[in-house]
Amino acid sequence: MIEGHKEIDAPAGVPVWDVDPYDPALLADPLDYYAELRSKGPFAYLPRYSVLACGRYEETKEVFSDWERFVSSRGVGLQDFSLEEPWRPPSIVLEVDPPDHTKARAVIERALSPRAVRELGESFRRDAEKLVDELLEKGTFEAVEELAETYPTTVFPDAVGLGKSDRRKLVDYGEMVFNALGPDNELRRNAMAKGPGVVPWIMEQCKRENLKPDGFGATIYAASDTGEITEEEAGLLVRSMLSAGVDTTVSVLGSAVWCLANNPDQFRVLKDNRALSRWAFEETLRYTSPIHTFCRTANVDTEVGGIKIVEGAKILCVLGSANLDESHWPGADSFDIERRPSDHLALGVGIHGCVGQNVARAEVDAVLTAIANKVGSIEPAGEPIWRPNNSVHTLDRLPVTFKGK
Repeated sequence: MIEGHKEIDAPAGVPVWDVDPYDPALLADPLDYYAELRSKGPFAYLPRYSVLACGRYEETKEVFSDWERFVSSRGVGLQDFSLEEPWRPPSIVLEVDPPDHTKARAVIERALSPRAVRELGESFRRDAEKLVDELLEKGTFEAVEELAETYPTTVFPDAVGLGKSDRRKLVDYGEMVFNALGPDNELRRNAMAKGPGVVPWIMEQCKRENLKPDGFGATIYAASDTGEITEEEAGLLVRSMLSAGVDTTVSVLGSAVWCLANNPDQFRVLKDNRALSRWAFEETLRYTSPIHTFCRTANVDTEVGGIKIVEGAKILCVLGSANLDESHWPGADSFDIERRPSDHLALGVGIHGCVGQNVARAEVDAVLTAIANKVGSIEPAGEPIWRPNNSVHTLDRLPVTFKGK
């Protein structure tokens, strides 16, 4: 085995490419890697990890969405759960397939229903306006810590019903979960070293007795009273919401500010038409792909794009590359909020589409609308720094200046 999965040979017709997709320098600046991956054809074989990588839109979408041939239940990282025990109990939404996935997803979809999210809309908007007012008063600030991390770790834990919230622990837990999907490299080891100080706190907050009675978490636990799921499964679902519902929103908020600061013409378009805030969110997802890579495991011998794939093969679905495929989106390397890229892959496809995407949309819409209403211009105030992560493409620092109208 290599990194916990089956070692495979390069399929006929697939180029061998000696690249490390988890190199921190490449993770911080991946555009050349993405372009070369697409140029290799439908797949490239990466001998360092004995995996197939796909970075074109069509093949990536096919692998990523076909849960019967390419399963999530064997792990969405490099590790194959059929061969090794994972470091924590698998997510019963992200790391399972039907029929188990169907049951758990139905419960969490009910908790995160459009109606439930709409009821939070006013509080989301109020908190966003308050935060933007504070940042306008500061003028120049660090947008990752003071906006992208602050807002989701304020409103989302409250929506879940957490009795206690700790921004650092929530962010660090997400960093652990997503770095754990990669190889046993320094990024993963450093993230996992935070576990003793983070995991017990997370598990404690997810217990029923520590949740408020009117949040998403209480709705999930109510399903254990009817026998739809067990109480243990309810706790796992609440935990999954905290890992998936914070880090990716932090990423897309920071990236959205970065995109608008570096494309002032697009910010003017948004200010002229506030209804485009939703599409600014979708275009940010396409353009920056908060989840840059997720894996699937071939559960049968099969074929994609004329390439034969053996059972047990790990496939890196490089979403960051697929979302920049010029053959699918002309001018893909430009940020255009009028593009309306509803078919991007950043939030998954099919049954594994992000179950919390309505909440993320509501949060980001509230922030972008507040910025469009209140801020005259967004200007870079220093060099952005990207934070390498084995699965998430996110900023570490983003100094910007908000100027009034």
